Amino acid sequence: MSRKITGHTELIGLVATPIRHSKSPAMHNAAFEALGLDYVYLVFEVGKDELEDTVKGLKAMKVRGWNVSMPNKAAIVQYLDKITPAAQMCGAVNTVINDNGILTGTITDGTGFMHSLKEKNIDIINKKITVVGVGGAATAICIQAALDGVKEISIFNRKDDFFVRGEENVKKINNNTSCHASLYDLDDHEALKREIDESVLFVNATNVGMGNLQGQMVLPDINYLNKDIIVYDVIYSPEETELLKQAKAMGCQTLNGIGMMLYQGAEAFKLWTGEDMPIDVVKKELGMS
Repeated sequence: MSRKITGHTELIGLVATPIRHSKSPAMHNAAFEALGLDYVYLVFEVGKDELEDTVKGLKAMKVRGWNVSMPNKAAIVQYLDKITPAAQMCGAVNTVINDNGILTGTITDGTGFMHSLKEKNIDIINKKITVVGVGGAATAICIQAALDGVKEISIFNRKDDFFVRGEENVKKINNNTSCHASLYDLDDHEALKREIDESVLFVNATNVGMGNLQGQMVLPDINYLNKDIIVYDVIYSPEETELLKQAKAMGCQTLNGIGMMLYQGAEAFKLWTGEDMPIDVVKKELGMS
C-alpha cells in the first residue's frame, strides 16, 4: 500500500486457519486505497481453540469488523450478540460487523456464489445442481441457491461427524423453500454418478484440492462428470485444482472460487464501510479478466 498508516486507521481482518494464502487482503486494501478510506485489512491465523479470546479482543479494540473462514464459521456464532436470518438458517457466519460493541454476524458466501454465476451468464434457476460438502460455504451455497429458485439440489458428503449437518440443511431447504434437497453418502458412487448426470452444475464446496489435499479430487475419477456439465470449485488457491484441470480437459466449462470470493467480499465491504466496492479496481488487483 502506498498510503501511510495513521493514528486514525481502522482495522478489519480475517480469522481462520490456514489463511496465509488468502487474497482478501489484496482485495480489500486495494478497495480502501481506491476510495481513500482509512482502513487496513489483515489476516490472523486463528483456530477454534483461540476463537473466543480473539472475538473478545477484537471487540475490546473496537475493530469495525472481520471475516471468518474455516474452521470458525459455525463456531463463532456462540460468541456474537446477533446473527442475521440468513446466517441463522445457514448456522454459519463469514462476516462480523461491530456497531458500537454490538457484534452482528451474517453470511455473504451464498450471494457471492450466485453473483459469480450470474456474471458468467450461467443460469441455474429452476434447474438441478449437485454439491459436495456440508460445511459453512457449502451450506450457504445450497441455501442461497434454494432461496433464489434452484429447483433441486443433491448434496453429497462422507458419513462423518458432519453428515448430520447435511441432514439439517436438507430439512431447512425443504421446509422453507420451494426447492427439493436430498442428501447422499459420497461413497454411494451409483447415486453420485446418477445425480451428476441429471444436473447442470457440479460444485466442490470442500477443501479437497488445496493445502495438504492439493492434487486430490472429491470424485473417484473424472468420468463421473460429462462434458456438458459446468464444474465449479470454491477453491481459488491453487487457481486450478486437479478437479478443474481434469474437467477442463474433458471439455467442461469450469470456474474456480475467485468470483465467489470477490462478490462475498464486496457485500462485506459495503456492510463495514457503507461504500460500494470498486469492482474493476479489485479485479485488476486480483488479475481477473
